[in-house]
Amino acid sequence: MHDILKLDATAQAELIKKGEITPLELVDLSIAATEKLNPTLNAVITPMFEQARDLAKTATLDAPFAGVPMMLKDGIAAYKGFPLSTASALFKDNIAKQDSELVKRYKQAGFIVIGKTNMPEFGILPTTEPTAFGTTHNPWDTSKTPGGSSGGTASAVAARMVALAHGNDGGGSIRIPASCCGLFGLKPTRGRNPLAPMSSLVSGLVEEHVLTHSVRDSAAVLDITGQPDPNGFYHAPTQKQPYSEVLKQPVGKLKIGYSLTQNSGKPVHQDCVDATLKAVELARSFGHEVVEMPMKIPFSGKMLGEIFGVIWAVCAASPLAFYHKMTGNPPPKELVEPLSYALYQQGQKVSGADYELARQGMHRIARSVLEFFTEIDAWISPTLGMPPVDLGSFPQSEDHPLAPLDMAGKFSPITALFNISGQPAASVPVHWNDGGLPIGIQIVTKFGDEATLFQLARQMEEVVNWQAKLPKVLMTA
Repeated sequence: MHDILKLDATAQAELIKKGEITPLELVDLSIAATEKLNPTLNAVITPMFEQARDLAKTATLDAPFAGVPMMLKDGIAAYKGFPLSTASALFKDNIAKQDSELVKRYKQAGFIVIGKTNMPEFGILPTTEPTAFGTTHNPWDTSKTPGGSSGGTASAVAARMVALAHGNDGGGSIRIPASCCGLFGLKPTRGRNPLAPMSSLVSGLVEEHVLTHSVRDSAAVLDITGQPDPNGFYHAPTQKQPYSEVLKQPVGKLKIGYSLTQNSGKPVHQDCVDATLKAVELARSFGHEVVEMPMKIPFSGKMLGEIFGVIWAVCAASPLAFYHKMTGNPPPKELVEPLSYALYQQGQKVSGADYELARQGMHRIARSVLEFFTEIDAWISPTLGMPPVDLGSFPQSEDHPLAPLDMAGKFSPITALFNISGQPAASVPVHWNDGGLPIGIQIVTKFGDEATLFQLARQMEEVVNWQAKLPKVLMTA
């Protein structure tokens, strides 16, 4: 592994600007790392190597990340001329006809896309084991899940194929794999990043950003991509100043709440408790006021699950309904995973009135959560309910197609609440368990306040120095 690939994207960009490495040389290093490690990890499903080399040869150095390689998750982020399959055999031949707005902004920032990463079919599960493209492995332990749905992205970044890569998050799909793979993963405020050519996704649950090694990379990329979309359905509060500048400023004393349990009060795995307690002690050592404050919302976990379930069932049904509408034929059952097909059938039974009631319920929950945050500047919790689980822990079958959702709820019982509320939330890699697996903690801040989240995470990063840790796959490659 070349030392340059151990650097974050900001440092790589600085070396290019200084003339210490050319864009083509850096792209070639990333391609070589991908070719070496991907047979083990299966993180990348669409190589874009030759186009990346051609772009690197003509790259100008005036953009902030000029010549820095990155990857795109194969869902939502459309790159003209390349597949956009959402990891489904049904859409394997779907070729994007235009760049999405976010991809345009990545290109304007100077990034060179070298490949597209794996994900669960339609992004439904918190593991990355699609039938169409095969299983993605966790670089820290290849028998474990890298999480999902941005699992291919997390595996590739953790293995240093690239310094950062794109992901999206509709129920935890950036934060879950960030926790599993020892990365910083931020879901921005609703409406912060553009979703064009769409205006919103899943009633505002889905946001996009990057998974990174460093807090400063996440901040710098959001400075570039997080500019208003004049035609977007949701609009995040305007940034007061660049996040990269905020990171250089002193952090005032914060009032921070924390919880050691699920939002329902049920316990989580002791490793997740240990990680959260470590984050709490770090926050206190920085001079912040930290008090235990379990989530207080006047809704049961069952009600929240029902609301989220209705919205996601309709969402899962939509690509198959789209296929039916475009082709005039129902989706072939043999080309769709059992869970996806079952949700398609379930989603078709949801009436417009039922969906609207669920959407209204979602917004009532959101207002309650936002009210909870009037008392505090930030909130710390476990990211997940347990450490990275074994691959194969979410088995699908025709007889019990919805069974994986039970395990999904146990594995990731906390993250989805903040897709509902629309707040910025990030998984921060502060802890590794006795088995050498990363255990993330979640930081959530007020709606529109990524700045405080970045500052608090940066304080933790300076003490933990998680970038110095290398996954097992790099030690044995």
